[in-house]
Amino acid sequence: MPAVASLVVASRAMMDAFGALVRASWAPIARRALDGVELNDVDVLVVAECAAFAAWCLLGSWIWKTYSFVDQLWSVTPVVYVATYAYHGVGTAAQARLTLALGLALLWGTRLTYNFARKGGYAGEEDYRWGELRKNKLLRNPIVWQLFNVSFIAVYQNVLLLLIVVPAAVAYRSKEALAWRGADGVALCAWTAAFLVEVAADEQQWRFQRSKRGLARKVKGWKEDYERGFLTHALFAWSRHPNFWAEQTMWVSFSGFAAASLKSKAFFTPALIGPILLILLFQGSTSFTEAITAKKYPDYKAYQQTTSRLLPLPRRRALPPPTKRD
Repeated sequence: MPAVASLVVASRAMMDAFGALVRASWAPIARRALDGVELNDVDVLVVAECAAFAAWCLLGSWIWKTYSFVDQLWSVTPVVYVATYAYHGVGTAAQARLTLALGLALLWGTRLTYNFARKGGYAGEEDYRWGELRKNKLLRNPIVWQLFNVSFIAVYQNVLLLLIVVPAAVAYRSKEALAWRGADGVALCAWTAAFLVEVAADEQQWRFQRSKRGLARKVKGWKEDYERGFLTHALFAWSRHPNFWAEQTMWVSFSGFAAASLKSKAFFTPALIGPILLILLFQGSTSFTEAITAKKYPDYKAYQQTTSRLLPLPRRRALPPPTKRD
C-alpha cells in the first residue's frame, strides 16, 4: 500500500506541474488568438481535462508497459474539449458555431474510433512503431526512454491535441454570427471534402488488407498490389498517404472557425499553431513509417519515386510492375 500511496502522490504532483505548464503555454496563445482576452474558467477546465488525460497515459504506460494510450485517446480528447466549450456556450451568441464545431468533432471522432477499433487498436496491442522506435540506440537506454515517454508520448501529444481545438476557444468568446456564406461555410466545405477523402482512403486500405489476408474477396484490379504487398490503386494512386493528408487538412480547415469568429476574419493567427504542429508530427511519423515499409516491401521505393507523398497529385510516371519473388 505505501507504493500505491506514493504513486498517487506522484501522479497528483505530475498533474499539478503539467497543468501549470500547459496553462503557461496556453495563455500567450489564447491572448493573441482571442484578441487579448485572458483565460477563463472554461479554459482552465479544458486544461485540467488535458492534464488528466496525460496523467492517465503516463501512469498506464508505467503500469501496463504499453505506450499506445495516447493512440487510443487520439479520437476522443479533442471531442471532449470541443464538447466542454459547446456545453458552456449554450444560450450565448457562440452557440450556433460551437454546435457546428461539436457536430464535426463528433463525426470525426466516432469514425476514427471505429476505424481504430476494427483494426484491433483497443484490443491491447501496441502500435508497432513504438517497438521499432525502442530499437534506436539512444532510446534503448531505460532512462532515456522514460524521459521520451514523459515528454513526448504523454505530454507533448496531449498538448498538441489540446492546441488543435483552440478554434473552439475562439468561437466560445465570439459574438460574430454564424455565416454559412462566409468563413464558416468555407471551413465547413473544406472540412467535409477532407473528411470524405479520409473515409474513402481508410475504407480502401481496410478492404485491401482484409482481402490480402484472405478475409475478404480480392479486388480484380488490385492483382499487382497483392503481389507488391501494399495498395497503389484508387486514392493511393494519387497519394501514398491520402488519409494522412486528409487528417491534416481537416484540422487546418477547422481553424477556419477561428477566423469566422474574429471581426477581422484573419485566418493566419496563433489558432493555427495546433494544425502546424500536427503537420510537423505527421511529417516525422510518415518518414518513420515509410522507412519501416521500405524495408519490408522491395517495391515500395519505386512507389515512392512515382507517387506523391501526401498531397494528392497525378502520378509522375507509370509504376513499374511488381518484382517477381521466388
